[in-house]
Amino acid sequence: MNLVLLFEADFVQNDHVTLSGRRLRHVTEIHRAHVGDELTVGLLGGKIGKGTILRLDESALEMRVALDREPPPPLPITLVLALPRPKVLNRVIAGATSMGVERIFLINAWRVEKSYWKSPRLSEENLFEQRILGLEQARDTRLPPIELRRFFRPFVDDELPRLISGTRALLAHPGDAPVLSAQSEPVTLAIGPEGGFIEAELASLEKAGFAPVSLGPRILRVETAVAAAVAMLTR
Repeated sequence: MNLVLLFEADFVQNDHVTLSGRRLRHVTEIHRAHVGDELTVGLLGGKIGKGTILRLDESALEMRVALDREPPPPLPITLVLALPRPKVLNRVIAGATSMGVERIFLINAWRVEKSYWKSPRLSEENLFEQRILGLEQARDTRLPPIELRRFFRPFVDDELPRLISGTRALLAHPGDAPVLSAQSEPVTLAIGPEGGFIEAELASLEKAGFAPVSLGPRILRVETAVAAAVAMLTR
């Protein structure tokens, strides 16, 4: 936790917060902080600053906070991602959030198992928690929205043309395509499931306006592909 993320409900006064639970345990067990120490803090959706510990015991952490600077700006990247395996979903969401992706769509595809959509890791609570972990890692406070789309064809045919308007729409897929490079305009980036999109899905995405790009000669796991693609777009 490189930033203690605060919520409006934590404030007992304008510049005083009281924390308990996971954040209290992290400050005591990982930071090993003491009264008088300063921690980097940030208000969800707001500014970043410093928190000075006034009280720290087994029941609560009390800090006086001063929020005086903006968080890092989000990257102008919308990620359209075929729903990953539940086993890796948490890492993908936390990682994409920590890298600053502005918006995330989790979509269906032929190679996405139907059972994935029933996973408790898709719950609103879990997706929120993973994004919070990503923000804490990156010292950020801007929560990227996540939207779920269980039906591929209606999403691609009816929504994507509007969503990609004003952006460079890129489709990362193994094959003979130009290697992804940094872009000077906002990007909508589509990444398929393990094994990639099938040919019919690729054709639909290209018809919608996506240009194929490559991440290089190696076949990457989804979580690696997301990190690599964002890094290549922003280097």
